[in-house]
Amino acid sequence: MDFKNINIGALIKETVAQSGINMSRICSFFKCSEEEVISMYNEENLDTSTLLRWSKLLEYDFFRVYSQHLILYSLLKKEQNKNIKSQLPQFRKNIYTKEMIDFILEKITKGEKTRSEAIKDYGVPKATLYKWVKKYNN
Repeated sequence: MDFKNINIGALIKETVAQSGINMSRICSFFKCSEEEVISMYNEENLDTSTLLRWSKLLEYDFFRVYSQHLILYSLLKKEQNKNIKSQLPQFRKNIYTKEMIDFILEKITKGEKTRSEAIKDYGVPKATLYKWVKKYNN
């Protein structure tokens, strides 16, 4: 999965193929034609209400793909955000899926990043990264 360049329509199409849901069920769920569904497959971006409906139909959290993108490629570093006061809720923990863990460990294994760079760049706690290395690099 390429978290840097997200094509949500292609991801939905792939998920539909894997799930085996009939086109008639999709059209009935969305109250649209087959052409409109195919058009959604070809879209790089979808509005949030449509994406929420796809998430419910396919029982897959497509929003998490975007969350993973933010964790991996956010321009703001944690140190810059510490001094900013906001009314928005602040999340204390990041969500690390198996794909993200594999991505980070692959960068370390290939020598593209050191462990300390991964900790700094991706905001992974040191103990967490070392647990991943021990658990998944066997």
